[in-house]
Amino acid sequence: MLNVNINGVDFKNPVIAASGTFGFGEEYNEFYDVGILGGISSKGLTLNKKLGNEGFRVFETPSGMLNSVGLQNPGIDTFLEEELPKMKKLNTNIIANVGGATIEDYEKACSKLNGSGVNLIELNISCPNVKSGGMAFGIKSKVAGGVVSKIKKVTNIPLMVKLSPNAEDIVDMAYTCVENGADSISLINTLKGMAIDIHKRRPVFNNISAGLSGPCVKPIALRMVYDVSKVVNVPVIGLGGITNATDAIEFIMAGATAIQIGTVNFINPMAGKEIITGLNEFCIREGIKNISEIIGIARK
Repeated sequence: MLNVNINGVDFKNPVIAASGTFGFGEEYNEFYDVGILGGISSKGLTLNKKLGNEGFRVFETPSGMLNSVGLQNPGIDTFLEEELPKMKKLNTNIIANVGGATIEDYEKACSKLNGSGVNLIELNISCPNVKSGGMAFGIKSKVAGGVVSKIKKVTNIPLMVKLSPNAEDIVDMAYTCVENGADSISLINTLKGMAIDIHKRRPVFNNISAGLSGPCVKPIALRMVYDVSKVVNVPVIGLGGITNATDAIEFIMAGATAIQIGTVNFINPMAGKEIITGLNEFCIREGIKNISEIIGIARK
């Protein structure tokens, strides 16, 4: 009833744990069997180990949160040697989220994943391109398309490209990524925001700005998923402020084949299980034989 297919990979349901909010899955397995999830997107991985940002990393905002973690991760090699074998025991699809500061970093990291058993690669193009003065790869369509084109040449794993809502034109960005070989699209990543400590009279984060996520971004994310899914012919995975089954259904009706849950995992570690139950109950109640029947139905 809830099974979906993304780039030839069968998912038992459309609920995926979002990168950066679920570790490598083991921690949440203490709350419920995470094997019931459709998939888990790994902590953001880079070619080499990263310690992440100093200072405040997470700050609560009305209906959301700001984060400036800085892609703290063990690096691709350690992931392959230590974390991936444990993830494989969780009995769900594994999506490797990959970031980089240069195109060469992306290429080397993604090529190392070949033959690893990872089901999909989720390319995080919100990373700052150090060779272009720090502007994220996901701001300009032409730059993003170039990254996607190069990665497609070095990996045989289906490529999901995660889009930044800070892009100049997210619809054009999605179209360009697909034209250059993206097998699927996920959106949205965090919005750029900031907070100020009025007592210290300075920004809360050392990097000044941080990524905004949570329920406050849901209307923006939903609109972007709706717009993007109308112009691309590949699966779209929707995320941004999803906290319950109703939110998930909205994204699916807007055109998402699957959804990812992120910030809600910090608030309610049982959210994944509850959303799957809610989707199943909705389908039974509405006489829906398979969840795919309502993908994009709000656009018709």
